Amino acid sequence: MNRRILGDFELTVVSDGIYHLDGGAFFGVIPKVMWEKKLSADEKNRVLCGLNSLIVRTGHQTILIETGAGNKLSEKMVKIYGQPAKLLDNLNTAGIPPDDVDIVINTHLHFDHCGWNTIRTGQNIAATFPNAKYYVQKGEWERAQSPAERDAISYISANYDPLVESGQMQLLTGDQEILPGISVQVFPGHTRDMQAVVITSGGQTACYISDLIPTTAHIPITWGMGFDLYPLDVIASRKRYYEKAVPEEWLTIFTHDANTPWAYVERDANGKPQARPVES
Repeated sequence: MNRRILGDFELTVVSDGIYHLDGGAFFGVIPKVMWEKKLSADEKNRVLCGLNSLIVRTGHQTILIETGAGNKLSEKMVKIYGQPAKLLDNLNTAGIPPDDVDIVINTHLHFDHCGWNTIRTGQNIAATFPNAKYYVQKGEWERAQSPAERDAISYISANYDPLVESGQMQLLTGDQEILPGISVQVFPGHTRDMQAVVITSGGQTACYISDLIPTTAHIPITWGMGFDLYPLDVIASRKRYYEKAVPEEWLTIFTHDANTPWAYVERDANGKPQARPVES
């Protein structure tokens, strides 16, 4: 479990576990001879993929960013991806029972980012975090209602529709401040309405950038995923992110990096972005 202080806030990375993802899909058009220098694949061409959520304690409220894959995957999906379902155990280890979470923010609604939004008991679906307000972009939820064939498997309505119907999930439109020091910014590319979460306190900034830059291996501008719906927008959004994050030394949190949950992005001698490890 990784923990850091950011100004007056405490940040803790909490994992839902590790799952397997096809390396070719994870790196899109990047040839294996290049990406396997950064991530090794098994005999089935699968790489290890993290499920990193972030807890922010402001001193007044507890915010959970992303809720992992959860435990509601179909039997077919479990065979493909596995279902580690470690988030609630790891939150408990961190001393955070579900009742203590005040705010849940989903960057988007793919199953591996909002799976623990809800919990199934028999035939009933209930909020895993009963006292929390949930937030996601309205456009993302609208897409989840009628996804294209290409990404329909990524959406599981039980993760969000009951929360929207009850009013517990609020649908946002564009960049907004959720509370002082916690805001969301839309970075199109992976999906049209994916949002990053920007955390600012004491003159320092961190950003949960989600699937715009899923791992440190994806920091190069053109190293997108096969899952990205708008590849050219990924490039434009990464450029926009680096224009702020590099000179202002933002701490970047990587949603799917199994080994490096956060790092600073800096430019090398040739001006290309690269990861600078966080000092312990």
